Amino acid sequence: MSAAALAAVTGPARRPKRAEWSNDGGTTWHSAQVATAEIRPDRTAECRYSGSAELVDVPLGAAGVNTVITEVRLYQGMQGPRMDVPEWIPAGRYVVDRLSRTRTGARLELLGVEDAIRAARFPATRMVGPNTAAALADILVGEARPGVGVTWRPGLDPASFVPAFTADDRWAALSGGTDTAGVSTGIAAALGGEVWADARGMMTIGPVPTLDDPVVWRIPYGVALVDPAEEQSAEGLINVWAISGDGGDGSPAVGPIYVWDDDPNSLTYAGPDPVGDPLAPQRLGLTGVRVRVDRYSSPLITTTGQAADVGRAKLADSLGVQSSLSFTAVCHPGLEPGDVVEVEVRPGEWQRHIIDSCPYTLGAAVMSCTTRTSARRL
Repeated sequence: MSAAALAAVTGPARRPKRAEWSNDGGTTWHSAQVATAEIRPDRTAECRYSGSAELVDVPLGAAGVNTVITEVRLYQGMQGPRMDVPEWIPAGRYVVDRLSRTRTGARLELLGVEDAIRAARFPATRMVGPNTAAALADILVGEARPGVGVTWRPGLDPASFVPAFTADDRWAALSGGTDTAGVSTGIAAALGGEVWADARGMMTIGPVPTLDDPVVWRIPYGVALVDPAEEQSAEGLINVWAISGDGGDGSPAVGPIYVWDDDPNSLTYAGPDPVGDPLAPQRLGLTGVRVRVDRYSSPLITTTGQAADVGRAKLADSLGVQSSLSFTAVCHPGLEPGDVVEVEVRPGEWQRHIIDSCPYTLGAAVMSCTTRTSARRL
């Protein structure tokens, strides 16, 4: 977003909305009037963007909007007092999951374009690789959505070598899952990353977000924040990960490589060395240390460095679930799941959080956000 559009987020602004639909994979787009639209970005869902929209005066059927080949793009406009025209911020690119005719057009239930890849399962179990991660990702995505490539975010190496593996599910081979034998697969997961379609509909592979990432938005108390609701849960909390890789082809096994929370200021501190010296907390009087261990193994992990990257990614995800924050703020249409924000939850008390979900209504002035953070000792 430009500086002018960003300033309009917390000031007086027009918030127009717009939609487009295409039946040829995005080569040609047709404008449509939006009556209402709900956008539901959620990092914990397989389709990062989903939503619903009511479009006015759109044709239906084979030559119009349908549930077979139609794709829909939604946009939120921002126009501040000194902006001559609105700036259009993408609000997701979708396939049509369900359609119902209305008196003025059609109501659509929408899923992110990941659904087109999930639906294009392999007709039979096949061998994937060996090749670079980038080449295999392009093949897996391009077969399901011809002409569509994959964007890589900094922090992951697209040239990483991926050994051959068998897969019977396209999305599991690309993102993460298990094969018929129960062995973990997933190119993105084996690199310590995740795959999603961003607000523009670009298939993206990038690292798991952490609280050390740059802050994209600071939300002051009493200005953009209303009635914060804080919650803590131990569900999914892991502070020690053991990562290993074994291709089962006779090559040396990798690991296990251990990664743990080594921050003494963290409530989830696992001690100085929970693997090599598990009695250290007792010896040092660290009576508050609690160890929660899990293991992850994938034949796609081929080096100790790669195993360490996966461990750090797993740790970042499993520590952040324990302390969450729900709040209502002015609608920032440029905010995406995985972004890091700083929230003033009480006067003078700032907390850094990762956005998990930020649903909003196109054209509305407010949005709801659910976040996660690591609980730290004060």
